[in-house]
Amino acid sequence: MTLRSAKGISLCEKMTRIGKLNTLRVIKKVEFGIYLDGSPFGEILLPSRYVPEGIRTGDDLEVFIYLDSEDRFIATTEIPFAMVGDFAFLKAVSIGSVGAFLDWGLPKDLLVPFREQRKKLEAGKTYFVYVYLDIETNRIVASAKPEKMLDRATPAFDEGQEVDLLIFEQTELGYKAMINKTHTGVLYRNEVFQALQPGQKMKGYVRKIRPDQKIDLILHKPGYEKVNDISELVLSKLKQQNGFIPLSDNSSAEDIYRMFNISKKTFKKVIGSLYKSKQISIEEKGIRLI
Repeated sequence: MTLRSAKGISLCEKMTRIGKLNTLRVIKKVEFGIYLDGSPFGEILLPSRYVPEGIRTGDDLEVFIYLDSEDRFIATTEIPFAMVGDFAFLKAVSIGSVGAFLDWGLPKDLLVPFREQRKKLEAGKTYFVYVYLDIETNRIVASAKPEKMLDRATPAFDEGQEVDLLIFEQTELGYKAMINKTHTGVLYRNEVFQALQPGQKMKGYVRKIRPDQKIDLILHKPGYEKVNDISELVLSKLKQQNGFIPLSDNSSAEDIYRMFNISKKTFKKVIGSLYKSKQISIEEKGIRLI
């Protein structure tokens, strides 16, 4: 919540955005709350239970704007789990005649119309959705078909680029992830050596953009650029363990990942590089610092 003096610069000249945080000016106080300048939607009520102490006419207040159960514009200082334009995992709490309703942290639940469901949602289960504004009704709704809301333009990523990932689905191939909230890609199961869960956020890298514009992802910096970084880690581990680590080309991918958090393929590149530079020797049961 942000409270500012009337002497401050008001943002209420800007168009009020439904489903977003807005800084609006207090224009009058009433017994049941305060009214805010919600231009172009007129006066918008902030119910008394949300009114902060010490608020005065002329002050600016940060609020979230949505429609109440009677489709009236309403303000709240509560912050929902997701706003318009966000992707989120939300729990279905009930099923009605027009669709499913999700808990998004506000008194009025968020509707997922039947047309926005791949298959019927079930109460009690959590779903990955996209929150958007129905411009015909000014109602905030959600879609359980979030991929259709993504940017259809050719991906502008570079191979090897670091990106923000949001894991949203597990498949036979591996894991589907949202990339910078604009595109999706795949982390292949045989290249992921840790348990991932839907809703998990992490850094990743673009490994390859295919001719059909599908994107392959990887959790570690691809190629030999990463070898130098991991080489320092391996050498440090060797020094910590008296110059010997019981891992080699024949070790399992799981054992390698547990120690270095890297794939077996990357590990082999690293020890190959260290061996050529005569910093380690490779023995039958492990590697040794020279």
